[in-house]
This record gives sequence, C-alpha cells and structure tokens, in this order.
Amino acid sequence: MPASRSRDVPVPLGGDPYAVLGLTPQATSAEIKAAYRALVKCHHPDAGGDEERIVALNAAWEVLRDEQSRRRYDAAQAAPRHASASGEGPPRQGQARSGADADAQLLAWLQKVYAPIDRLLAQVINPFPQQLRELSADPYDDRLMEAFCAFLEQSRARLEKVEQLYRSMAAPSCAQGFSLSLYHCLSQVQDALIELERYTMGYVDSYLRDGREMLREAKRRRSLLQQERRRLEI
Repeated sequence: MPASRSRDVPVPLGGDPYAVLGLTPQATSAEIKAAYRALVKCHHPDAGGDEERIVALNAAWEVLRDEQSRRRYDAAQAAPRHASASGEGPPRQGQARSGADADAQLLAWLQKVYAPIDRLLAQVINPFPQQLRELSADPYDDRLMEAFCAFLEQSRARLEKVEQLYRSMAAPSCAQGFSLSLYHCLSQVQDALIELERYTMGYVDSYLRDGREMLREAKRRRSLLQQERRRLEI
C-alpha cells in the first residue's frame, strides 16, 4: 500500500509534496494521511530520524491535508503544463523577472519576520540558565521568586510580539519548510513558559524540569534554523 511503499522514497526538503510523501497526485486523502503518519513515525528525530526530513514531511502535509489548499496546489501545477502544451510559455526575460521577484520576497520575509523573531527568541532562551541559577539559590526566597516571575512575564510579552510578527507576512513558497520549523521552535518556547509558570505556583519539580528541557530543545531548534538560514541563497 502507498504508506508502506513511501518509506523507501528519499524525502527532499521542499519540492513536490506528493513526492515527499512517496505518492502520486491521484492519491486519496486517506492514503495521504496514512503515508504522512507512517513517515513521521519512521523519521522522527526521537526515533533516530533526520530533522530535515521531518521539516519536509510537515511542509508537504500542510499543503495536502486540506482539500482546498490541495486543489490550489494542483491547479498551480497544472497551469505551467497547460501553457507549455499550448506554446504560451513566458519569455526568458519574464522568467528572470519572476526569479528576481521570488528572491526579493524571500529576502523581505527573512528581514522583516525571521530576523526579529530570532532576536526575540534569543532574549527568552539565552538568559534562562542564569535566571534559573539565581532562583536555585533559594526557590522559597520571595525576592528571587519575584525576579524569576518578572523574567517569565517579560518572556511572555516577547512571545506575543513573535506571534504578531509570524502572522504579519506569509512565508514565500520556497521557505515554507523553514517557516514551519520556526513555528515549532516558537511553540516549544511557549510550552516551556507554561510549565515554568506552573512551577512558580506550586513548586512542583517536574514542571521546572520539563520547562528546562523544553527550552533546551528550543535552543537546539534555533541553532538548526540559523544553520538553515545560512544555506539559503540570499
């Protein structure tokens, strides 16, 4: 069946979402869901898989999981084929112009969305170890706890700005996988803050431990994003 066959198909970062899932455009919605679930289970980093494969799988799923977005993608792919068959392909000058426009869109998104988001995430992730060390001196000291709570409050405010920035401009098609990874990093930091706030209300060590590990994972994800950013041709 398609889901099992797709396990052996190389998963490129980006490109045709059907190829990413090892399927054809004739695949049913059930086959798409089954292939996605099987591949995510097989390639998840926790199971020894590859981070870039997961990014590609999630990007493909975002395109194909919804019938409306799938129809838009299929229509967009059919348009160039129709133009080629009818001899109405754009001139080479138009192709160059289109490429320049795509580069400009990517650069604008990186400068206006990714760069400020990265700075804000750093202002939450990087100071946390020092904040935790100070609190660890005496978690029951009201002054130290107030300082830690103030850090969490400032972090929440920064994440609100991050969400606004993320929604302010859609990522260009060539950066959809990158944008999805950025959202996962943001979600990891948000979940960490929730756990840390729970700790401040009841001193339950498991909340502190989970929050700390989530921020460590967010730091790792941010580092991978920075590496991927340097590989972008801009």
